[in-house]
Amino acid sequence: MKVIRTELPDVLILEPKVFGDARGFFLESYNKRAFRDATGLHVEFVQDNHSSSRRGVLRGLHYQIRQPQGKLVRVIAGEVFDVAVDLRRSSATFGRSVSFNLDATSKRLAWIPPGFAHGFLVLSDQAEFLYKTTDYYAPEHERSLLWSDPALGIRWPLQGEPILAERDARGAPLRLAEVFE
Repeated sequence: MKVIRTELPDVLILEPKVFGDARGFFLESYNKRAFRDATGLHVEFVQDNHSSSRRGVLRGLHYQIRQPQGKLVRVIAGEVFDVAVDLRRSSATFGRSVSFNLDATSKRLAWIPPGFAHGFLVLSDQAEFLYKTTDYYAPEHERSLLWSDPALGIRWPLQGEPILAERDARGAPLRLAEVFE
């Protein structure tokens, strides 16, 4: 597994070893020992999630103020524009975001640590998005950071208005958001 550091050093892009031939391909999407050896991180995943979305759907920017989740994310069909925002007030990169594309062709994964808001915009006609989490979903602690907050400086590759859930349309701007100490 190859690790690619992003502009926010705690957010990582991971390239798995892919073995392909005329029949197709094989890869280990997750191996605890390989993940630990490549990243130096000792994490325990407790939940797997799968979402399917159509072009123009923007999900996020989500986080849990209690029971924060680290996420190992990947796309198994289609392509997304993926975003992470550092919400750890004590961090030197507080309030900064990083973005990158994830797609089924490259098979790359991304590690989004606890303390970050996360979201994505679907760029393909359809996208299947999988993610492992380090803590359980806790709706009472879930928050949504306003995806369009100018303070974040995210350049979403939009063609028109995104398709949003009501909670994402009403997300809090960074200056009013609950954040991590």
